[in-house]
Amino acid sequence: MGLRVHKQFFKDRAEIYEDLAKSGHWPTTYVSGQSSELPLHWHDLDVSGYVVSGSTYLLDEAGNHHPLSAGDKLEIPRGTLHAEGAVDDQVVYIVGTAEPGELRAQLALLSPDDQSRLAPQS
Repeated sequence: MGLRVHKQFFKDRAEIYEDLAKSGHWPTTYVSGQSSELPLHWHDLDVSGYVVSGSTYLLDEAGNHHPLSAGDKLEIPRGTLHAEGAVDDQVVYIVGTAEPGELRAQLALLSPDDQSRLAPQS
């Protein structure tokens, strides 16, 4: 399963927290500052994201752009190749992860060539 974007999924933070409670994901606020498009990468955990403000896009493995703006939810399953697009100003996300942890470490940009991406999770 690849990445998924749910357009206009929520109206306020209360709806985000309700959705996170259903999934059991731990919330963290993440601010993505002005930047160019990131390289394709993957993460070693399932990630859910909620765009609180700003806009950008996600790039998938095939090079398709998936626009993101306030109110959108994104789901990125473990091992899915993707990249955050260019950010002109800033984008504020609430990010949900299945396990609590230091978000920058959890969202380390793992190489597309890393074969453990395709290994079954234990």
